[in-house]
Amino acid sequence: MLEVLGDGVWAWLQPGGGSGISNAGVILDEDGLTVVDCLMVRSQWEPFAAAVNGLGVPVRRLVLTHAHVDHVGGSMTFPLAAVFGTPATSALMDQPLMTDAYKTFMPAFAAEFDALEETGTRRVTHEVHDAAALTGRIEVLPVAGHTQGDLMVLVDDADVLFAGDVCFFGVTPLAFQGDPAAWAAVLGAVSDLASRVVPGHGPIGGEREVLDQKAYLDACVAGSVPPGPWDAWIERERDEINIERAAMLRDGAPMTSMPPSMLRAIGLAST
Repeated sequence: MLEVLGDGVWAWLQPGGGSGISNAGVILDEDGLTVVDCLMVRSQWEPFAAAVNGLGVPVRRLVLTHAHVDHVGGSMTFPLAAVFGTPATSALMDQPLMTDAYKTFMPAFAAEFDALEETGTRRVTHEVHDAAALTGRIEVLPVAGHTQGDLMVLVDDADVLFAGDVCFFGVTPLAFQGDPAAWAAVLGAVSDLASRVVPGHGPIGGEREVLDQKAYLDACVAGSVPPGPWDAWIERERDEINIERAAMLRDGAPMTSMPPSMLRAIGLAST
């Protein structure tokens, strides 16, 4: 269900927060609604879309925080909304869905990915290059770290930041397309934006959760993860991917390179 965060601000939180289980948001303006991300497969986006439609207000804008399928798969359910994303998100949304890789990496949803491939996703209609006021109460903030083109959504009057996958709370981050060092640097400023942060995965948090994630990424850059608050996080198998990615970038690998451990996880390399 939609969780009220303030006047005309809601979060849609999916319990668990693991692979393929992401969050979304809804913000009311004078002209209608802005939806932040739209989940992945029908079993997720159908109840979300029903709840949004139940508000009785047209959806004017869909903001995609990045192009990973667990945040964009339901974009077709808002066919009349303008779609906002960074240039990096726009470029990736123009590419075919990697259905076989999704099935390997997220087997719990394998039966639904064929339908998603048939339905497809919407393309970005409006590229966001710089921080800007999207509406009277919404500011969009492009950053690089988790990917080369993330987009955060700040609702300052409600003291809420929809961070997308810039933030993972209680869930191990995944940096296979990102830069762990740059990501950690971005997190150093995130908690100053709002006291309540809606992450891409996991429950709502704030400064403590943001700083814990920063410390984890700093450890990945250093090459090993010591005991810490992340010991209670799920999906710690991602440590190997994140450490490999940081080392590859430090050694001069291009940003398009993917860690061997991630290639194995999506079935594109032998174990």
